[in-house]
Amino acid sequence: MSLSIRNQIPGTVTSVTAGEAMATVRIRLDGGQDVTAAITLDAVRDLGLAAGSTVRALVKATEVALATGPVEGLSIRNRLPGTVLEVAAGAAMASVRVSVDGGEVTAAITKDAVGELGLAAGSAVTVLFKSTEVSLATG
Repeated sequence: MSLSIRNQIPGTVTSVTAGEAMATVRIRLDGGQDVTAAITLDAVRDLGLAAGSTVRALVKATEVALATGPVEGLSIRNRLPGTVLEVAAGAAMASVRVSVDGGEVTAAITKDAVGELGLAAGSAVTVLFKSTEVSLATG
C-alpha cells in the first residue's frame, strides 16, 4: 500500500496500555528514541499489537511542529532532537526536512515560522507531535 504520509518511521512496540476505548502504544524507533501513539483499542486488536510487534509510526507533515529552544511544560509526548537538512519555502508555506536518529521527519510549517525561527540547513531543532496524531501500520 502506498500512502501520501511522508513520515513513516520504523520501530518496535515496547508496551501497550489499554484504557476503556483507547490505548497508548509505546514504540522504540530504530534510531533508539521512544514515540507514543494514542489509538483505539479496536485498532490495537485489528493490528495484533503487542510488545515486540514491528510497526511504522505515521505522522502527517502538517501535524509536526519544530522548536529551536528548550521544550518544557508541554503535554506533547513525542519530542525528537534533530538537525534541519533542507528548507523548501514557497510564498506561504515551507517544507522542512529534519534528520533524526534512524531517519528523517518532514514538517509543513508557515514561511513566517521558518523566518522567525531562523531555520536553515544545519539548524538544531526538536521535532514535536502529539500522540493522538500518530497512526500505526504493520506489515
